[in-house]
Amino acid sequence: MLTKRIIPCLDIKNGRTVKGVRFENIRDAGDPVELAKWYAEQGADELVFLDITATNEERKTFAELVRDIARHIDIPFTVGGGISAVADVEVLLQAGADKVSINSAAIRNPQLVEDLAKRFGSQCVTVAIDTKYTEATGWKVYARAGTVETEHATVDWAKKVVELGAGEILLTSMNNDGTKAGFALDITKAVSEAVSVPVIASGGAGTKEHFADAFQEAQADAALAASLFHFRELDIPDLKTYLKTEGIVVRI
Repeated sequence: MLTKRIIPCLDIKNGRTVKGVRFENIRDAGDPVELAKWYAEQGADELVFLDITATNEERKTFAELVRDIARHIDIPFTVGGGISAVADVEVLLQAGADKVSINSAAIRNPQLVEDLAKRFGSQCVTVAIDTKYTEATGWKVYARAGTVETEHATVDWAKKVVELGAGEILLTSMNNDGTKAGFALDITKAVSEAVSVPVIASGGAGTKEHFADAFQEAQADAALAASLFHFRELDIPDLKTYLKTEGIVVRI
């Protein structure tokens, strides 16, 4: 049985870690380098860095900040935000990233997923999917930091990007994001069952039980959280101890 992963996420804006609710009402959550060091010491399995305004501001990810964080951690490091070409990924990998996450760029140019997978290997390519449920449309994919609805149904889009070469899916429910009411188990399970690559559940973590639900009910391979960890409402060692008692295989 594969080990389930716990992944803190650093949402970055203007060089600071921030967090909002349903992608709005952003507030400061601390220095990203200090948080990254803390998570590595706490036993996080990986770290995700998302420059959340890079795409909308039409600029590249902060490579220097990526380099600074990479110097201080010894766990796998995924970086996303503002990536639109193979050259962008080369810069981030040289700065210390292990994997990259693309979202809007994949929607705009699906060929980029295939190009990156061929150049760097599928294990390097995570496709982030921001999804939102409405009664009128069901679960749909959103672009540009959750501001633009696309025509893509979430499960269909996940299957397509995996066919193109994505090695992992980072699935964030906009409905649940920042609410601490639990992950969106239905869509997470649907995507997990539809694709052959690992799926990271994101959006809504509020308790230890929510992580267990994501692994046991939704069949996620990893679970990501931000404010819950940033503001020390739940420590990773305590979470992992709980998950182990629930029969979930984690790295202690």
